[in-house]
Amino acid sequence: MTRLLIIGPPGSGKGTQAERLARHFGVPAVSTGDIFRSNVARETELGNQAAGYLDGGQFVPDHLTNALVKDRLLDHDVRQGFLLDGYPRTAPQAAELDTMLASQGCSLDVVIELQAPDAELEQRMRRRALEQGRTDDTVDVFRRRLDLYHRETHEVVSVYARRGILVSVNGSGDPGEITGWAIAAVEKFLASPRPPA
Repeated sequence: MTRLLIIGPPGSGKGTQAERLARHFGVPAVSTGDIFRSNVARETELGNQAAGYLDGGQFVPDHLTNALVKDRLLDHDVRQGFLLDGYPRTAPQAAELDTMLASQGCSLDVVIELQAPDAELEQRMRRRALEQGRTDDTVDVFRRRLDLYHRETHEVVSVYARRGILVSVNGSGDPGEITGWAIAAVEKFLASPRPPA
């Protein structure tokens, strides 16, 4: 029963690592992007509300994101664990996640932070834009997303670091190597004696 969260800046390969780690630990990967798309496609009430923001290229506000994640975490397949990707992005969302999990009598086990220098992340983004022809991957858009990560999401990293459940993983290098480092870091953390809460 492992409840994991993966955090990393844009371009850090978070989505790829989330899928690989979820497979290794035998838990479903729960991505906010997938939650949004699934609800929009099924035209749920929450999905219809989220669609208005997504279509306008805006962030889905906290109250709506929280409600969508809460709904997903009640599904049967995540009862024995999960790997969250893309949530929480802000300190208020982290507090809301605590409340959701506490209501189910559980909490996060480990938070994995992927680290990589900004210059390398930008280089990866430029390469991806060329390879995939992605028009949304412009330097300006990337730098705005990176700035937002440093201003808001890094606060979330601090919350989990203070709690003693953060493991930082080198996100530079071959994706297979990074997966290996992340698995080793999580397994070492889970095997170590934990102080009583």
